[in-house]
Amino acid sequence: MNIKDHIRSIPDFPKPGILFYDISTLLAHAEAWAETIRLLAEAVKPHEPELLVGIESRGFLTAAPLALALGLGFVMIRKRGKLPGDIIAHNYDLEYGTDTIEIQADAIKPGTRVVVLDDLLATGGTMAASVNLLRQVGADVRAAQFLIELAFLNGRSRLDVPAQALISYES
Repeated sequence: MNIKDHIRSIPDFPKPGILFYDISTLLAHAEAWAETIRLLAEAVKPHEPELLVGIESRGFLTAAPLALALGLGFVMIRKRGKLPGDIIAHNYDLEYGTDTIEIQADAIKPGTRVVVLDDLLATGGTMAASVNLLRQVGADVRAAQFLIELAFLNGRSRLDVPAQALISYES
């Protein structure tokens, strides 16, 4: 099964000139979604993670079911102000401004092997910030895993961990 067949592209979303790769159709197709989780498991297992980390919000959709399938725990990285309790924050630069991501202070014990997941790798800024945040809390970040990579944006070059995607778009 080719999971790429289950991802639709929507032109001019969220603004003119952007081609949005929508995974909603993949999520809605049970067999394609099961195959996706199987392929993600094959890709992630060699990194021997103890925990999977998902980046808000679509990273949750990949990391949580994959963690369940692999018998691992799942931890969230969220946007500012979305997590209860003590948090560790990381500010990072965007093309026009800054943003902040957070993790619960007690979510990961120092030295824990993790793989970070998101649905899409574009410019790499959010994933690079997430890797930095995870290192702040002492995680051993083994890899970054994506469903989709927009290879033409070269986001992989911003990452200093192994990165792989199930699907790549070259233009």
